[in-house]
Amino acid sequence: MTKMRAKMRVHSVLPFPSADGSVLQERLMLSCVAKNSAYPADGSDEDNTFAKFSPSGSLDMMIANPALIGAFAVGDTFYVDFTPVPVG
Repeated sequence: MTKMRAKMRVHSVLPFPSADGSVLQERLMLSCVAKNSAYPADGSDEDNTFAKFSPSGSLDMMIANPALIGAFAVGDTFYVDFTPVPVG
């Protein structure tokens, strides 16, 4: 099974408040980290290494888990792992 890891940065957090003003959902938008300047041959700049092999990409999701509302901020960076789900 092929696995993949991306390194992504939050660029937008959009709250969706209810009628009483409490936030019940948030829309998170993330993008792949970008190349800073040159790709170092020794791999010393992890963002550049990720950008070299995943030069662009985005993830847009709604979250409604109360424990996660307010847990994400613009500029936060995350590893996003893609692991296949076994069939059957």
